[in-house]
Amino acid sequence: MIFRDAVPADLPAILALMADDILGASREIPCGPQHKKALADITADPRNRMIVVEREGELIGCAQLTYIPGLSRNASERALIESVRIRSDLRGQGLGQQLFEWLIAEATAHGCTLVQLTTDKRRTDAHRFYDRLGFTKSHEGYKLTVG
Repeated sequence: MIFRDAVPADLPAILALMADDILGASREIPCGPQHKKALADITADPRNRMIVVEREGELIGCAQLTYIPGLSRNASERALIESVRIRSDLRGQGLGQQLFEWLIAEATAHGCTLVQLTTDKRRTDAHRFYDRLGFTKSHEGYKLTVG
């Protein structure tokens, strides 16, 4: 598998991955100008990365990795992992674990002392996966949709 930063040509495949589940299917739309701008903004920001996973020339996974400076924890930096997807027909084969091992190694190399994520409460399979990776349910998360 190859882990690399996304390029504009990857957008249709990334959005297909995001729509490839019961929650994403109802909220994701085909690639539009707003997606191109968002990827350009991510790419231009040295603290943000949209990572794609390739295997045998096919894009099979993705995740966004954001580095967040902070004052807490002795002014340590943390990494936020979002938009994690592995193509649905390939789940359960250890690919997600390989992706997370790579993401955590990148965060560690960047100097992060903490890796955090949020996950929808309805994604019970994902919760078991994150538990197996050693993540702990240490906080209660809240979101507010605006605009």
